[in-house]
Amino acid sequence: MTSSEPDLAVLTEDGTGVSRVVVEVDGIPMSALVREAPQPRAVIVALHGGAVTSQYYHYPDRPRQSLLWTGAALGYTVIALDRPGYGDSAGHGEEMAHPQRRVDLAYAAVDRLLASRPRGAGVFLLAHSIGCELAVRMACDERGTGLLGVELSGTGRQHHDGALETMSQWRQDRSVPRPAGRSLRELLWEPTWLYPADVVGGYRILSPGPPYEGVLARTWAPEFPQHAARVRIPVHFTLGDHEKVWRSGPEALADLATLFTGSPRVVVEEQKDGGHNLSLGLSALAYHLKVLSFVEECLLARGRAI
Repeated sequence: MTSSEPDLAVLTEDGTGVSRVVVEVDGIPMSALVREAPQPRAVIVALHGGAVTSQYYHYPDRPRQSLLWTGAALGYTVIALDRPGYGDSAGHGEEMAHPQRRVDLAYAAVDRLLASRPRGAGVFLLAHSIGCELAVRMACDERGTGLLGVELSGTGRQHHDGALETMSQWRQDRSVPRPAGRSLRELLWEPTWLYPADVVGGYRILSPGPPYEGVLARTWAPEFPQHAARVRIPVHFTLGDHEKVWRSGPEALADLATLFTGSPRVVVEEQKDGGHNLSLGLSALAYHLKVLSFVEECLLARGRAI
């Protein structure tokens, strides 16, 4: 069905209250999964990682892992945005090489998605893996000071030993939607007991990545500190205790906390029984509840808690 707004279309509803919505921004279709709360306390905008779609936050037939279900149940509207170059905008990936273009597209898409929807106290960003690049840039933008806060997971400052070589093999051909080789699967999906058996590998949500991500995968880690220092909103940072892509543990988390020198509050946390894909693991509900608890604290800081 099509809404009364000419640039917004609700394409499907999955019977769970989650809708797939497409808006147009400068002639580019931007898609998202949306689950609304009737009178939202705030809006969570979730940004997925590489080689998957927005269904990372609403995996088929796995409601316990769904951020959209959990967030809406606790009074938050949740928008899982297909990042620029994914979903309906996949055909425009060549136009998105410049970071500011991606930031502008994401902000415009969120604004159009929320044009007829209440925002509650405002917007909170949540991002995973390479999606954290977009979230940090959005937070650094002049519009970022209006955000309630940001959650980052599955990224870092230094890779685990051996991870760089494995990742570089994959980056040679980002057009391949499946992770190439078992070694990359081990980085992203093992130990397998952390995940439901049918979720390991994420094959139901995989997607080719846009060309610019090959560059990001090489350049983001060294650029991350300078951008982190420009963030002026509260930050929550989570790494799984079984993270294999990025160095984790108390020392790594403490080091990451020092990067956000301009933030009024920085909280770092290790998720027990968590791997790289925190929102798809058996501990996903515990992880999502911790993030939503932080959002509640951000609302208190804004004086808008009810």
